[in-house]
Formats: sequence, structure tokens, C-alpha cells
Amino acid sequence: MTAPQSAPGPVQSEALAALRVQIDTIDQQLLRLLNQRARVAEQVGEIKRAEGSPFFRPDRVAQVIEKIQNANQGPLLNQHVAAIWREIMSACLALEAPQRVAVLGPEGTFTEQAAIEYFGSAANLIYCSSFDEVFHATAAGTAQFGVVGIENSTEGAVARTLDLFLRSPVHVVGEVSLLVRHNLLRQENALDGIEVVLAHPQALAQCQGWLSTHLPNAERRAVSSNAEGARLATENPAWAAIASERAAAQFGLHIVSHAIQDEAYNRTRFAIICLPQTMAMPPASGKDCTSLVVSVPNRPGAVHDLLVPLKNNGVSMTRFESRPAKSGQWEYYFYIDIAGHPTQPHVAAALQELQGLCAYYKVLGAYPVSD
Repeated sequence: MTAPQSAPGPVQSEALAALRVQIDTIDQQLLRLLNQRARVAEQVGEIKRAEGSPFFRPDRVAQVIEKIQNANQGPLLNQHVAAIWREIMSACLALEAPQRVAVLGPEGTFTEQAAIEYFGSAANLIYCSSFDEVFHATAAGTAQFGVVGIENSTEGAVARTLDLFLRSPVHVVGEVSLLVRHNLLRQENALDGIEVVLAHPQALAQCQGWLSTHLPNAERRAVSSNAEGARLATENPAWAAIASERAAAQFGLHIVSHAIQDEAYNRTRFAIICLPQTMAMPPASGKDCTSLVVSVPNRPGAVHDLLVPLKNNGVSMTRFESRPAKSGQWEYYFYIDIAGHPTQPHVAAALQELQGLCAYYKVLGAYPVSD
């Protein structure tokens, strides 16, 4: 027979109670200070409204967080301090002017997660059924900002996003690099009897090795988003979805297998887009990326010539993608990322020379590189 455990001694209980009183007191002090900060933020909002200046300033957010991190003496880690302050600033901004942000829906997508990481959870998210709708909502003004996937470390560029940039007036003002862990979700906590696996085409491609090994006979069905796959999986016990832990919680599904992506270090870059009149190109931060799309005349050596201005001006190219121009003439658009900001003299010189070589030239945006 197991002996009953002894209750904590009175000294320990009294010490714990005293510490809890201290925490309660500090919480009340924090609440008063946070509301004091919020009242000042409301005054800032009134001035911005009168002056017509932008409410959301990601460079200002970065400056505030960096200043707080530099002053941090612990024991809180800097990454946790950054997360706390981002939420504080998001909540205060919501009092000034709530930010409407278009994301791929439904709730539980990685795009939603990227938006929250960038704007904070106080942002007003508008859920769209496709990246086409995200671009349309942002260009039409339904949303002030949009968040779209642009590149995955395993599968490369998100082709549809690249195509949409060609005919949209929006530009890129920021990015989020998100570590993506795919999970197999289902009503039942078992692999047996799965007939269909639903996910976004990118997620299916990123998990094809695992699926071939563990579910070789299951149909792989592409849907508009991973979260939409999770929603559909609630309708049929023989269906499973590839999605995030957030989606599992959102739709009440079991995580049958964790982290089933073929590459452990699987990251996706998301672009923050908006109209230029909503937010102009962010100022140089010292760690920037400039994205552009170009095309060149169909002649020998034309693609090679694109690289010469970059080399001659000491500009590093970090990404080079091609997409068919769909003209029927075997012509292509080239999507290029370079390190630096157009206000830097060597970057400006390279871009000017590059533009002179191109039949089509468009700067998609310049923005701070995500950590």
C-alpha cells in the first residue's frame, strides 16, 4: 500500500503565498503602465490622423524593440522580450487605427501565423480563399496590407505569387521567414484507414517522401490552403490533412504524426504587400533586400548581360527565378533579389545600368531582411 504524500509544510506555503502577492502587485503595476502607454498611443494616433501620416511604421516597431532588447538585463530572453513588446505595440496601434490585413484562410494557416508574427495579434485579419484574393483585397483597399508566401526552402518559389506581382500595383514592404512544421491531422488518432490526404500543393510536395513511405495508397488531394484541408478533414473520418498545430487546435483534430516534412529545416518566406500610397518604400535599415522582375530581348547572351551591372557595382544577388511570359514565344520574366537598398549609391548605380538592358523592368519592393 502506497503511503500518502505529506502536504507542503507551512513555511513553504507561506513563502509561496508571499511571492504570489508580489506577482499580483507587479501585475497591477504593469496594467497601470500599459494603460498609461495606451493613452499616449491614442494621442499619437490623433496627431497622425491630423497630419495624414501612416499609422503603422514597421521601422519604428523595429527601433523600439531593438532599444528595449539593448536595455534588457534578464532573466527574460531577448526573443521573448521582442514578442511581448510586439504584442504591446500591436494592441496600442489597434487603439490608434486597427490594421486590416488580408491572409490566406481559413483560420490556422501558416500565412495567418506569419501575419500575427509581423503585425501582432491585435491586427484585423481578413481571410481569403487564395493568394489571388489576397492581392485583390490589398489592391482594392479592402485590406491595408496582405501577406503572401513567396518562397520555400524545399520547393522553391511560390509560382502563383510571382505571376500575380506582374499585374498588381502593390509592392513589398516587409518579409517574415517562418519555420514550417507540417503535421498529419485527423479525426482519429491513427494512420489506419486514411484514404485521402488534403493540403496545399506546396505542403504535399514538401511531405512527398513521408507520404510515399507511410501512406503510399492514399490519394493526395490539393486544396486552397492547409487550413482548408484541416476543415475538410472534419467532414470525413477517412480524410487527413497536412497542417499546423494551430489548425489542429482550431478544428479539433488529432495530430497523428508531428513534423512530417521531408526537410527538418523547412522555412517559408512570406511577403508583406500594400499599395504605395498606404506605405512607401521603407527606409534603408542596413540589412535590406531589393526585389525586382525583369525581362530581356530574346537574343544570345541577354541573360548573362543582366548579371554584369551587379558584378561591376559589387552588388550580391541572393535569388534568381524565371517564369514563362506566356507569350508563346519562349520568353521569360526573371525575378531577382539583391542585397541592399536602392538609396545606397552602388545599388542605385547597378539598378540604373540594369534597367537600360531590360525590355521590362519593375522594382517589386525594398525592405528589411527577416531574421
